[in-house]
Amino acid sequence: MMPDDTSTVLLRPLVEGPSAWRGVELSRQPEKWIYRLSPPEIAELQAATAAALSTGKPMLEITRADFPLPTFGPRIEALRHELLHGIGFQVLRGYPMAGRPIEENAMVFWGIGRHLGNPVSQNIRGHMLGHVRDAGKVAAIDPNVRASQSTERQFFHTDTCDVVGLLCLQTAKKGGESSVVSSMTVYNEMVRRRPDLAARLFEPVAFDRRGEIRDGEKGWYEIPVFNEHEGLLSVSFSGRSVNSACRFAGALRNPQEAIDLFASIAEEQDLRLNMWLEVGDIQWVHNYTILHDRTAYEDWPEPERKRHLLRLWIAAFGARPLPPIWKDRYGSIEVGNRGGVTNRHTTLKTPMADD
Repeated sequence: MMPDDTSTVLLRPLVEGPSAWRGVELSRQPEKWIYRLSPPEIAELQAATAAALSTGKPMLEITRADFPLPTFGPRIEALRHELLHGIGFQVLRGYPMAGRPIEENAMVFWGIGRHLGNPVSQNIRGHMLGHVRDAGKVAAIDPNVRASQSTERQFFHTDTCDVVGLLCLQTAKKGGESSVVSSMTVYNEMVRRRPDLAARLFEPVAFDRRGEIRDGEKGWYEIPVFNEHEGLLSVSFSGRSVNSACRFAGALRNPQEAIDLFASIAEEQDLRLNMWLEVGDIQWVHNYTILHDRTAYEDWPEPERKRHLLRLWIAAFGARPLPPIWKDRYGSIEVGNRGGVTNRHTTLKTPMADD
């Protein structure tokens, strides 16, 4: 039975506009989220990659200026606008990655990312270029392991950056489907069904850092799931992190009923959008309006055929303002210089294999 919610006061109305989409509708409109590269655009990306490699600079030092895109650059600007102000995700399709050296494919990915913003470290080991592949670990039993290091399902979550990018180099033998859902729509549905629980998620919730701890930080941080700031709603969520935060005696006791409802709404088939990433696909996701997920998978036995994606975390140019409380998660909320994870022992690197 619905509680009497007449006294519930929410901090903001329902979200309207393109960011509040439903998967069942976007699944019939792939032209809104898949951009197929043309032969001239591919040629320009290849020329930019060759130019960047010819500088002799390490990848870390390659800037937007080192990766010239005179014609395709405006297309990336349009992509960035769609990420930050539109539906919140995009897939670039059609670049011929198969059979090319990983150094070349990584540079294409890095170069596009540098046109979107500044890469940030994805872990305390300083990986500016991440590798998403099975490392034989199990996140379900080890709170310091990420599901991206396993064949497990990831569950819907957001990352510690403005925009996350994934480049597909190899697909799994079976499974590994990618999913996204609008966290704006999840908010709207939660308000319609249980405004009292939606209101609770505007208050701080404890998140387990799962071993990725900056100098002087606790093993957990506390921010709301729903964050209203300067007229924008930004969402922070990770089911694994909120559920394992209870291992810290000093952490807040989380509102499980509200968290469970949020997670269950995100799972609904008419809200989420499922997609198979093909070799050469580059998926970009805006973390404040989108939750992303990946199903469990069965990998190939041969090492060279195993599922393999490259990942970038980007502090985007022109990103939205964030409330001060996000400093507990991001360290800094300065646009273009926020997110990521480092400590005093971190050395930034772009490894061509996960080390």
